[in-house]
Amino acid sequence: MAKSPTSIYGHGPRIRALDSWATSAGRMHQLLSDEERARLAVMSSIVRFKKGEIIYREGDLAEAVFNINTGVVTAYKEARDGREHIVAFLLSDDLFGLSEEGRYANSTKAITAVSAYRLPVTALRSRLSKDAELEFHVICKLCQELRQAQRHAFLLSEKRAVTKLAMFLQFIEQLQMAKGEQTAEIYLPMDRSDIGEYIGTTLSAVSRAFRTLTTRGVIKLRDRGHVRIVDRDAFDNIAGDPPAPLACQAAPKEGNDRFWQRN
Repeated sequence: MAKSPTSIYGHGPRIRALDSWATSAGRMHQLLSDEERARLAVMSSIVRFKKGEIIYREGDLAEAVFNINTGVVTAYKEARDGREHIVAFLLSDDLFGLSEEGRYANSTKAITAVSAYRLPVTALRSRLSKDAELEFHVICKLCQELRQAQRHAFLLSEKRAVTKLAMFLQFIEQLQMAKGEQTAEIYLPMDRSDIGEYIGTTLSAVSRAFRTLTTRGVIKLRDRGHVRIVDRDAFDNIAGDPPAPLACQAAPKEGNDRFWQRN
């Protein structure tokens, strides 16, 4: 892990989420004011992790909370046989560092190069105890991540690998839309083995599910990291989950064508 100080004149940590109590047209917005970000910047440092680097392990002392600037992190549980059960993919502006009785509840690993703000728990707790508005904004973020954890639990209850995969792709697409990113393609920075661990199926089943969706003309793959939905109706039908309002504004039709939770 590489570490460097954060300038108090820099932007500071960011927390974006859907508004839990007001209409936001499906778009995430920045919860923190410039002043709040500056106050958090004073207590934080910037840390960088290489692809594949362990950030912390389950049971380690929970000394800090992290806010992702760039990159993707997985939170996972390690089984006795060494298999990793991924419980969350953590993206830019996400918080992670879930703890229980002073110890991290899960392990985390960078699956791409990652830069993040590291906020010491002691300093953060002190700040939250004095700043009700900041505490409220953190709660808003946690509400969103709880909703995502519930959606993940529903995904895991599904039996068919094709449906699991479609639900996962729909989830990542909706995250992209909520963040105001382009949605002509769904960007998948994670490996297919990681997807399999997240949706609760094998690598071979994930590969077959991709093949099935491609053969049926539901999706097109530019490469392993970029997916385009070409039959929106068929895709939403397979996913079995009504898309968010913005999903109706996703990829246009072309003739018949058309991502502190449990972290």
